[in-house]
Order: sequence, then structure tokens, then C-alpha cells
Amino acid sequence: MSGIFEPLILILGVFSCALVVAIAVRMDVIDHEAVPVHLTFKVLMYWPWLLWEIVKANIDVTKRVLGFADISPTMVRIKATQKTDLGIVIFANSITLTPGTISIDVDEEGYILVHALSRDGTEGLEGGDMDRRVTELEGHD
Repeated sequence: MSGIFEPLILILGVFSCALVVAIAVRMDVIDHEAVPVHLTFKVLMYWPWLLWEIVKANIDVTKRVLGFADISPTMVRIKATQKTDLGIVIFANSITLTPGTISIDVDEEGYILVHALSRDGTEGLEGGDMDRRVTELEGHD
């Protein structure tokens, strides 16, 4: 990024990158959890859907803050059907990214405790659409 395109500097840069990757592979620190390359193409399909859910939730929260709808805070336990820790993390983070809801706790039984601004906000989660999409993203049946 210095703007200097000396062949020696470029070759040494590529060599150092390759060396770091080789050392990481040899140390066995690269796996599906640390570098989820296997999710790359599936996540490109998931993000637009999640962004749309975020937009809809923003509109709902705005209505509630401006007084056009009631605020009725609630907490629910949502069953996560994901098989890996990475899948559960994606699901819990997707819930938190959606305005009006936040993941509070994930227990060993696979339930996520969710606080929502309103009961309406939890109905979409209990319906399981986000859970189903994250499970599909994860790639396990």
C-alpha cells in the first residue's frame, strides 16, 4: 500500500504471506470454526435477507419510539436448531443485529434467551424463519 512496486518487495510480501499460512496450517490453527470459508457463498445469499429484516425491524422500532405502537418488553427462549457453535453464534448475532431484539444468553440445551422491545418482535423468531435460514446457511440438516 506504499505505492512502491519493486519486484523484490512484492516477491518478499507474497513469500511472507505464504510462510504465515504454511505455519498456521502446520500448527493446525486453521479450521472451519476459525476460518469459515465453506460459508462464503451461502452467506452472500443470507446477508440480503438479513438486511431486509433489519430494515423492517428499524421501521417497527421507529413506530414504537414515536408512540404509534405500544412498547411491551418481553423475554422468550428460542430453540436454536443449529448443529455447530458457529451456527448458533450466527443465529444469536443475527437476532442482536435486528433492532428491537437482543440475545441475552445461550444455554447448553440450545436455547437462546432473547429480550424484545415488544411481543410482536418475538413472533417472527418463534416462527423459526431466521432459525431455518441460519441452519441452511450452516449446511447441516
